[in-house]
Amino acid sequence: MQRRGVERRRAIVDAAEALLGERGYEAATLKAIGERAGIPIASVYHYFSDRHEVDAEILRRHVDGLGKVFAAVLQSSAPEPRTLREAVDAIVDPVLAHFRRHPSCTELWFAGRHDLLVEQVRAFDEEQAGKTWQYLVERNLLAADTPRLVLLLAFEVANRFLDVAFRRDPAGDDAVIDEARTCLTAYLGTYGP
Repeated sequence: MQRRGVERRRAIVDAAEALLGERGYEAATLKAIGERAGIPIASVYHYFSDRHEVDAEILRRHVDGLGKVFAAVLQSSAPEPRTLREAVDAIVDPVLAHFRRHPSCTELWFAGRHDLLVEQVRAFDEEQAGKTWQYLVERNLLAADTPRLVLLLAFEVANRFLDVAFRRDPAGDDAVIDEARTCLTAYLGTYGP
């Protein structure tokens, strides 16, 4: 019985994620999610009290995925970045690839649709900003006395650029993303060693 509940919960979240990616936020209603999952709406409410809980579960998946992306970049044995721009690119490229592969993530990540989601993104950014600060300092690309606030602000700026990029083009407008890279490199460069 418990396994069936886990499977139904997963089916609901999978259906919601598919609808978000295919048709956008407004189309992914609980009713549509239930229909897509083949689960009566009354049963959907058994597993999730409202749409925001479903959204939060989807975003949790992406936070976990993006956490792995950051870990892979920050612990990579690939050639070390020699410049701040190379470090920015090494971080932006896989994050951008995740958003491009998962349109449901962009639907939830940037829109601030509910406090649960805003808090998940904020917590993720705060954790990754700290790790990125350490990564850049250890590679002598950022001065050791750089306030950690600088990286938090860089993450906020990156989010805004990506938000604009994905609003302009569902695949992420490359011109906007290039501007993000330039802006982040210039800003962080003011704190170089």
